Amino acid sequence: MRADAQANHDRLLVVAGVVLAEQGADASMRDIARRAGVGLATLLRHFPTREALLEALLRTSFDELTARADEVGTEGSPRDALMVWLREFVTFTTNNHGVVTSMVKAIEEPESALHASCVAMRAAGARLLTRAQAADAARSDVDGADLFALVSALAWLGDQPGLEVRAKRLFEVVMDAILTERAGSHTPV
Repeated sequence: MRADAQANHDRLLVVAGVVLAEQGADASMRDIARRAGVGLATLLRHFPTREALLEALLRTSFDELTARADEVGTEGSPRDALMVWLREFVTFTTNNHGVVTSMVKAIEEPESALHASCVAMRAAGARLLTRAQAADAARSDVDGADLFALVSALAWLGDQPGLEVRAKRLFEVVMDAILTERAGSHTPV
């Protein structure tokens, strides 16, 4: 790819990330192009559909969340690592309105460009859960798919206008139900 085309591509991804955070997954493609300082045709050459643009944006973020799970998995207690990662996951999805639907859909559609990244991200969260379970810090009857469904539901709730505070409170309730110890104590919840 030519240097100017690569610069346009990179700028479009940066701007699309900002617009997505502001307006959600249904953001205007025309607005993204205008804010990136390119024509709509340039945007469409790089990303022929809204889905292609979302996939390019989200794939990077999902891959970063997967790497982050590996990073926090080596720090602190298994319980704390799971909590930190889950909180970052929910924060990411809440800050990027409308991505939960794309993410859940991609898990179920192997032909989706996001499928591999979403599956890897879910597996990374499952590894953190398994590590917490091995340390008797999490319930043994919850698996990675359950955990993904729960945090996706919390992320969706946090994405709804006026329910952000409730979603934060319910995150704590759900974590108390999954985790067997509170931070800093040795008594089960």
